[in-house]
Amino acid sequence: MNILLKAAKILDATSPHHQTVQDIYIENGVIKSIGKRLSYPNATQISVKDLHISQGWFDSNVSYGEPGFEERETIFHGLQVAAKSGFTHIAYNTNTSPKPDSRADITFLFEQAIESPVKLLPKACITSAENPSKLAPLRELHAAGVKCFSNHKDPITNANTLKLALQYTTDFGGLIESFPFNKDLANTGVMHEGIVSTSLGLRGIPSVAEELQLKRDLGVLEYVKGKLHIPTVSTASAVQLIKAAKKANLDVSCSVSIHHLLFTDEALQSFDANAKLLPPLRNSSDRKALRAALMDGTIDMVTSDHQPLNSELKAVELDRAHYGSLGLEHSFGSLLSLFPIEKVVELLTRGKKRFDIDEHPIAEGAIADLTLFSPNGKHKVSKTSLLSTSKNSLFIGEELSGTVFGVISRGKIQVHTT
Repeated sequence: MNILLKAAKILDATSPHHQTVQDIYIENGVIKSIGKRLSYPNATQISVKDLHISQGWFDSNVSYGEPGFEERETIFHGLQVAAKSGFTHIAYNTNTSPKPDSRADITFLFEQAIESPVKLLPKACITSAENPSKLAPLRELHAAGVKCFSNHKDPITNANTLKLALQYTTDFGGLIESFPFNKDLANTGVMHEGIVSTSLGLRGIPSVAEELQLKRDLGVLEYVKGKLHIPTVSTASAVQLIKAAKKANLDVSCSVSIHHLLFTDEALQSFDANAKLLPPLRNSSDRKALRAALMDGTIDMVTSDHQPLNSELKAVELDRAHYGSLGLEHSFGSLLSLFPIEKVVELLTRGKKRFDIDEHPIAEGAIADLTLFSPNGKHKVSKTSLLSTSKNSLFIGEELSGTVFGVISRGKIQVHTT
């Protein structure tokens, strides 16, 4: 398909056309021409008021359900949600059934995404699903296309397992992801331990449950080296630990979720199960520290931490409700409420290098890997407005700014301009 974008403002600091308004002609997935008043009569023309484009966005922490929990979200439909939300690349979590710990599992996941403009990047388990004390075949999984190894939000309790995983993946550059959560300290808590949990009479998860595990992980990394990624940090102290580790030249990166940038533990005062997250929403001081760390680069990337859940897992007492909220559809609008548009685009693209994703500047001769959007427009989030199959969104009732039209990537297009 040949495509002509009309009057698009380019936001790409690596492009010679950054901050200019141009027509862009794309032929067979490659940008052939950039200029003013271009005319290609046989091309599909996209002309939208206040159209902006950037390099395609990336999310490092996305869950759907398939295989095993297709009622929550299938990969096919989930990738449609991702494209509508502006993402051309997503790293897919391992909380499926079966868990991906073999070449066959990874091949299956790749096959589900062949027709999508969104590139699915499957993570694979660090340990065997049958024997958690045994490493999965990491080298074989890497050869199958896996860049990141993760047990999702099941923390690595055995420090020696983390040590071996870091050592084993060093020679082929694999990225080990370790969720910073000490189950013993968290115990049966359901939210952040603090003034709000005390006032509500709910059991709390202390900040030290994150920080103690993170200290251990960083200590192991310092000893053996390797590449470590810490997903969804949530406390001010964790930020300081990451900052110190980077200053010591440890090869560590981390992410923060949009929920922890926008909300605090006060969101649970109404006992809304959609606000029950892992890690839990923290207090306003933590939120302030997370925002600052994202701005100064201590936190490397932002994630939607997208976790669809069928309604019966949320419509129960808070103690029994599962952790997680939708996020993909709210990423752009939530970030736009906090940062200027140029910063938002940077945040939505800057995690690519860490996950070994090729970047394609918006320039003639480059592969078209594009997100189309506008900083204008407002919409109120409701269950009926959600494209996701599951409806467990913490953002329901929130008014968000900006409009995402879709993506052009992998020689395919999914764009909605009405």
